[in-house]
Amino acid sequence: MREELPPPLPPAERTVGQLLAESMRLYGQRFWNALPLGLPLGVVDQATLGQDAGVRIVVFAAGAPLLAASYTVASALAARTKLDRRAAAIAITTGTLVLLPASLLMVWFALLAAAYLALVGLVVPVAVIERRGPLDAFRRAGDLARADFVHAFGALAALAVVFFIARIGLVALLQAQAENTVRAAVLLADVALGPLLFLGAALLYFDQEARLSARPRASRIRTRARHRQGSVRSVKSRKG
Repeated sequence: MREELPPPLPPAERTVGQLLAESMRLYGQRFWNALPLGLPLGVVDQATLGQDAGVRIVVFAAGAPLLAASYTVASALAARTKLDRRAAAIAITTGTLVLLPASLLMVWFALLAAAYLALVGLVVPVAVIERRGPLDAFRRAGDLARADFVHAFGALAALAVVFFIARIGLVALLQAQAENTVRAAVLLADVALGPLLFLGAALLYFDQEARLSARPRASRIRTRARHRQGSVRSVKSRKG
């Protein structure tokens, strides 16, 4: 007999592993709409193959608007909402501003880049989903990051690790089965796996938003508990 899988945890309690699983599920559900999201990443990778660090930084910075556009569309897919021109323009602009400094970090220290993007990267889904202006979107992204920075950083780092490991395996498989060149295999792998990065980063918004919303309630519960403990001590002292 087949055992049914337990229902996924709500976003406020979702683990990094479950975020990865939900990202894969969303990709499967919106496959044809999400597949083009990997094209900008594929183009950037093709331009940086075999190049030194300086060239890779310049190419990544030049491709930042395209990568921000993929992240913008992924946010709309994750939220199941339609993009309007203003929200898309703000999301792409702010996303580009965020990705430009990341181009320096990506080449030298990928984990530091993940930490930086965990802090400010949610500005894109904030602009798409909440329809905020640029400055307000950055403030909101900072609030969401501080709701559970460890979860945000862990999620982005895990997405990157899964992407690179799967990419290595897929490139090797494509070369072995179809005798593709390295460039062709890398391009196909980037296009196929790239959407997972953007969709996962977009879903992270919902985790952080739920955690931020749960904060006041948790604070009220702790305050009531302290009051109850104080009342119990007071009663005991009177009896004593």
